[in-house]
Amino acid sequence: MAKPTLYLASPYGFSAHWRSRLLPDFVEALEQLGIEVWEPFTRNGQVDLAQPGWAWRVAQADLQDVRDADALLAIVNGTPPDEGVMLELGAAIALGKPVFLYRDDFRRCSDSEDYPLNLMAFSGLPQEGWQDWLYGSIEELKAPSKALMQWLRGWASGEI
Repeated sequence: MAKPTLYLASPYGFSAHWRSRLLPDFVEALEQLGIEVWEPFTRNGQVDLAQPGWAWRVAQADLQDVRDADALLAIVNGTPPDEGVMLELGAAIALGKPVFLYRDDFRRCSDSEDYPLNLMAFSGLPQEGWQDWLYGSIEELKAPSKALMQWLRGWASGEI
């Protein structure tokens, strides 16, 4: 049986330090859960700035991966979160993909008392229990009661 694929939307590939120190922690944690992680900086980030049209090609490849992945995990730290991550999240929501949010940034960037960031980021989550789709630590990704592990159980049982 093929592993479920998860697109990891994150701004961490833009910095060499973050790419070597932060991204591997997420990829490893998700792979340990039995997920095939599609990390766009690794998959589509072979950028030759001297080549005309490189940005369009990278954007198209990333969007195609969002379309083809089974689900998306968006790292939504920042005030506001990275605009590319938010566009990938919006595309996944529009495509009806399961979306999971990761935010360990304690700052709020919302006009709502309930939600820690822009309300539209939560439009792909259920109204009740949306908190189960939001993660505040890498360790929490494997919490059996939260949405990611429930999605994986559904995948493994063939319900998804």
